[in-house]
Amino acid sequence: MSNSNEKPRNELYEERVSQARVVRKIVFFSLIGLLLIGIISLIIAYFYVTNMLGPVDTDNPEEIQVTIPIGSTANQIGTILEEEGLVRNGTMFRYYVRYKNESGFQAGDYALSTSMTMDDIIAELKEGRVLQEPELVFTVPEGRWLEDVAEIIARETDHTEEEVMEVLTDQEYIEALIDQYSMLTEDILDEDIRFALEGYLFPARYDFMDESPSIQSIVEAMLNGTQSVLEEFSAELEASEYNVHEILTLASIIEREAQQSEDRYLISGVLYNRLDRDMRLQVDPTVSYAVGEHLYMTSYAATEVDSPYNTYRYAGIPIGPIANPGKDSIKAALNPEETDFLFFYARFNGEVIYNETYEDHNRTHQRYRDEWVEGQSEEADEE
Repeated sequence: MSNSNEKPRNELYEERVSQARVVRKIVFFSLIGLLLIGIISLIIAYFYVTNMLGPVDTDNPEEIQVTIPIGSTANQIGTILEEEGLVRNGTMFRYYVRYKNESGFQAGDYALSTSMTMDDIIAELKEGRVLQEPELVFTVPEGRWLEDVAEIIARETDHTEEEVMEVLTDQEYIEALIDQYSMLTEDILDEDIRFALEGYLFPARYDFMDESPSIQSIVEAMLNGTQSVLEEFSAELEASEYNVHEILTLASIIEREAQQSEDRYLISGVLYNRLDRDMRLQVDPTVSYAVGEHLYMTSYAATEVDSPYNTYRYAGIPIGPIANPGKDSIKAALNPEETDFLFFYARFNGEVIYNETYEDHNRTHQRYRDEWVEGQSEEADEE
């Protein structure tokens, strides 16, 4: 009986060994196949990307005049270049610009050639060698209210302040802008928001080739500036627990509170700490905005004003931005510095003092409060 059973076992063993060999061969050739497919895919991808980044036509180069509007985003520039036949794919331009972390493109009229690579075009747009000088140049500083921005536009152009404000508050126009800009959401249509575009008009120098640009073109140039910056921080925005509207609101508070870059990130850390602990933010610039007046000092009565902007009265992030934040403040709102501080106090000289406890913060407040009283008196005497 034992001899009759051994043969089937040997045959079974040999069969399994044979099957194992077949399986190993299948796995081996499958891996070789996948490796070859991967290599071929990489080669194809390499030549595709190289082709996209290379010149459109070197054999019969053509010089093309192209206009880059002020405040254009990388996406908008890519679309313009593709439509003019200067790059093969505008979307590739946008991703390439983001990959290389390029920024600082200059508005204007350019003479570009189809023999230029994408890197050549990027360099040209950054250097700003334009065909003509701008007819109108003005600067909008950081931390200004929308009404202040309207006043600047009116002062620098032939439009009146009333005309500018009429455009900035036109409901139909604002709704059309929401369809045009991904950063603008239904949040700005809340009936309790003072101005829908508050915080979205980017502070920067603006160069216009037209001596008398329309109010809409000026507004959209500023919106393009904000959209461009937000596109730079798209990864941080996706990772953030807050939406674009909330980030711009935090950035506007940071802009109004900080004078130095390093303070922006620390103040951002303090704001995040207070939000995480369900503490009211209690920042004075929100009170000024709630009152509708640039307050030199914040009184107790002012902190009691019933407004969704008043962070002394209402917890959480305010209903909307309270000023136009610059790039550094937007970056700080997305990248708060890790800290244990829960309080900060801005001195009259611009120094910011941070504390972990209310007792220490109160002592700081009592120690330096007179600086603001004296400063207010001196300014009153000068007037």
